[in-house]
Amino acid sequence: MRMYYQGRWVEKITTIPVRNPFDGTLIDDVPKADVSDVEAALVGAVEGAKVMRRTSGYDRSEVLRKAAQLMRERTAELGRTLSAEEGKTLAEGRFEVSRAAETLDLSAEEAKRLSGEVLPLDGAPGGAGRLGFTLRVPCGVVAAITPFNFPLNLVCHKVGPALAAGNAVVLKPASDTPLSALRLVEILLEAGLPPLAIACVTGSGGTIGDAIVRDPRVRKVSFTGSRDVGEHLCRTAGLKRVTMELGSNSPLIVMPDADLNKVAEATVATGYGNAGQVCISTQRVIALAGAYENLLDVLQPRVAAIVAGNQLDERTQMGPMIREEDAVRVGTWVDEAVAGGARLLAGGHRQGTLFEPTLLADVDPRMRISCDELFGPAVAVTRVDSIEQALELANDTRYGLSAGIFTTRLDWAMKFAREVESGNIHINWGPAWRADLMPYGGLKDSGFGKEGPKYAIHEMTELKTVVIHGV
Repeated sequence: MRMYYQGRWVEKITTIPVRNPFDGTLIDDVPKADVSDVEAALVGAVEGAKVMRRTSGYDRSEVLRKAAQLMRERTAELGRTLSAEEGKTLAEGRFEVSRAAETLDLSAEEAKRLSGEVLPLDGAPGGAGRLGFTLRVPCGVVAAITPFNFPLNLVCHKVGPALAAGNAVVLKPASDTPLSALRLVEILLEAGLPPLAIACVTGSGGTIGDAIVRDPRVRKVSFTGSRDVGEHLCRTAGLKRVTMELGSNSPLIVMPDADLNKVAEATVATGYGNAGQVCISTQRVIALAGAYENLLDVLQPRVAAIVAGNQLDERTQMGPMIREEDAVRVGTWVDEAVAGGARLLAGGHRQGTLFEPTLLADVDPRMRISCDELFGPAVAVTRVDSIEQALELANDTRYGLSAGIFTTRLDWAMKFAREVESGNIHINWGPAWRADLMPYGGLKDSGFGKEGPKYAIHEMTELKTVVIHGV
């Protein structure tokens, strides 16, 4: 495939192969952009921002709605492309397409709702005879740097609100999974988006990501990825707006009154989806003594029953990891935990990029598989004796993106909601749940700023205050 900027599709002699993570087969290749491509993309985006600023909210809404409609019509094709390049199952791929279309629809709705407010200046000393109001205006050029694990929906969560707000976008998708983003650009153009309003450059983040982020023509940066890269980009960005959606090692607390069948269902759904490569995946299960052993009895056979394999086989329930080096890392952490006294109840083995769904018990919270971000298909279970100890352990991390608890007691649920240091709180489900309309973002080293189209648009616009004197 070609990349896109300045209203045209661009080829390069040097390319990056895009491979199926399960078997390494070549799917396609994309251009390997350099800083000259970034410069050309930004020149086009500056002009595109002028076009978008003059485009009405209604017209922007219509483009996004049309794009969502086209996406739904092509669910099977897009879902297969997404699964092939990322490694998630076909069912997961199709579901992501449906979510991405919903994200564009939500963005379309918000494009019509950009508004300010009237300011009661007569309530201020000397304010009589003056009329004040605010205007919300586009930032200009928005840089969107997106991860591999949701290569369509997380792109839509940045591109949709940016366009809805009247900005132009320079998109840098993950090098492992650029095809879904390029398909989105095709769809947006087909839906009537002004050609200069979007650019998509493909290449190494170290080469072109920094060039995009540091450029003063970029007014807003929206990044989803690792904590360390996020910190680097913040230092690189300079004086501009930045949203950071970073990592986590999300906890799930299980109280003695919990329905353990529901806990097991939630743990399987939120711990092993997309081979655990979800920033809000259940990584740490913290079970109180009254539930611990019984939970393991219920959970172990369900984890062992997950069918892992070729993601393009409809029977597969969990596909491979994105890279073999990541699967090797997960194996190293699992082996370290077992050597340190943890019990391996299921999985623990690797074949290439495919790492078995893994369950560990008796995990010391100081082990890497508990205290760092795993980003893989293993869940670590730790026993505690009180809710106070459970909350302390849940908070004993640099991260704070999402957390869950299972209990029927309102006092325990509210204590959890008030005291756990996390941006997303789930009661009676696992931490890996997100409605695309809700405000979404983390605390501590999990980042700052909010996504969800309504909230992202506020991050991607500027507020002007207007005062009319002598009215």
